[in-house]
Amino acid sequence: MPFPDSFLQELKLRSDITEIASSYVNLKRHGRNMVGLCPFHGEKTPSFNIYTESGSFYCFGCGAGGDVITFIMKIENLDYVEAVKFLAQRAGMEMPENTYDDSLSKLRMRIYEANREAARFFHATLLSQRGQSGLNYLRGRALSDRTIRHFGLGFADDDWNSLCNHLKNKGFSEYEIYSANLAFKRKNGNGIYDRFVNRVMFPIIDLRGNVIAFGGRIMTDEKPKYLNTSDTPVFKKSENLFSLNNAKSSGTRTLILCEGYMDVIALNQAGFTNAVATLGTALTNEQAVLMKRYADEVIICYDADGAGQKATARAIDILRNAGLPIKILTVPSGKDPDEFIRSKGENGPAAFKLLIEKCGNDIEYRLMKLKENYNLNTTEGKVAFLNEAVKIVATIESPIERDVFASKLCAELEIDKNAFLEQISKVKRRDRRENIKKETRQIQAELNGQSDKINREHYKKPRSSSAEEALLVYLINNPDYANSISERVTPDKFSNSLIKRYYEYVLSKIKSGYEPLTSVSSDFNSDEVSYLYKLISTTIPAASTREAVEEYINVINEESNKLTSDKLADMSADDINDYIMKMKQNKK
Repeated sequence: MPFPDSFLQELKLRSDITEIASSYVNLKRHGRNMVGLCPFHGEKTPSFNIYTESGSFYCFGCGAGGDVITFIMKIENLDYVEAVKFLAQRAGMEMPENTYDDSLSKLRMRIYEANREAARFFHATLLSQRGQSGLNYLRGRALSDRTIRHFGLGFADDDWNSLCNHLKNKGFSEYEIYSANLAFKRKNGNGIYDRFVNRVMFPIIDLRGNVIAFGGRIMTDEKPKYLNTSDTPVFKKSENLFSLNNAKSSGTRTLILCEGYMDVIALNQAGFTNAVATLGTALTNEQAVLMKRYADEVIICYDADGAGQKATARAIDILRNAGLPIKILTVPSGKDPDEFIRSKGENGPAAFKLLIEKCGNDIEYRLMKLKENYNLNTTEGKVAFLNEAVKIVATIESPIERDVFASKLCAELEIDKNAFLEQISKVKRRDRRENIKKETRQIQAELNGQSDKINREHYKKPRSSSAEEALLVYLINNPDYANSISERVTPDKFSNSLIKRYYEYVLSKIKSGYEPLTSVSSDFNSDEVSYLYKLISTTIPAASTREAVEEYINVINEESNKLTSDKLADMSADDINDYIMKMKQNKK
């Protein structure tokens, strides 16, 4: 059963969305509303809006929208029940008993508990005789006992049943162990066996201190070298970062982005607790947005090999799109951070700090890498380099910074600065034309419904759907008119099935004496909730007058009376004749 509407209504009244969102987003007042950079996607211009009067939010950039419960679900990666509990605890409210289905929440809780118990088991194994090879490996990487303990490092022995047997003895079911991705199912369907075997184990901990997943490094030459937990009800590898729980408390708004677990751990041991790493995948947009919450700058510290350079180039674009300033740290002699620090002995931390202080931004890095491809001692090489360098410098938004790089390059290569700046202007004009074309294609896609995954029916019946959507928004904003509207427009008159569902839902809440969107976060999926708030946020005031409402009602009734192919198939000959007669009379 769902939560009582009375409880949810009281919970929302006590949970000021502006106050709550302000702890995650830097908001500024804009008229009656608040605006800021969206926490759910990377952007440089604020498009995230908090509507203080309705207690809702909507981002015009990525389309995320909803109420305060939806916001907590998305920002904290919680399911619906967990988000309600989160807000209830914050508001000092008692949860209602036995009124809601919390089976998913219970499974998530059991997965957290299973992961925590697995981490304890792996750590105990590491410190036992069975984990000697793993402990030797970690000590061979110069990790202290304190660091091993701080990160909760462990070892999965070569027994394919040890963890499963341990967890079963602790009361966990095979379903719970498998759901946590700590085990595989046997092919014959008879039981489960350990996922991680003969590996040094790295627990992955979220921002609330929960063990959500593991990474494991094999002790042999077998592949894959690293095995990571797949996505589970509590973990999505594309949306988490290793050691962000440590980095967020480092006292700095700079993050060092590394390639792997060992680099992060070595940097932490050396005093750089602001290091993080992706989880067996390339950097994602979601991870960049997550970093934006805790950092004003990111230092990319990937390996200097070919794969590391490709990963660096990709990360630059993703972090730039998220609005994050970037610096690139290149470790000398092709070493990774862990090797570099160990090679310097006691001076390792100081040497690495010097590298950080000397590292340049992403523009300097890209220009440096570009120079390696050309012979600047020849005219042909110099021209080819400059033609490519112009494209890089043109991406700089700040005119002052752009001028600094232009001056430096022109002085270095002894060319006329005005000619270089003219080339930059040409590139920027070309880019503007391309952006206009891209925006035009996007608008066309929106107009013909290609980009609308939620409400495709709108584009099949645009006239009736538009009227239905506008009437719905008016009803949400003016619940006092529910009776008069519902008497003239019944749900069966709606041609758009999604808008019909919204309409029926809103009417039922209003007639029960509650706010129209009281429990919308539980009764619709995330995309449907966002789409509903999109309709509310994008409807212009002029479309919500009484005169406009009359027009919507007339359109809906008129369109619903039109003969469709489906209706025609169900009509008798007499019904068709009657319909034709009525149409003739209406035309007189």
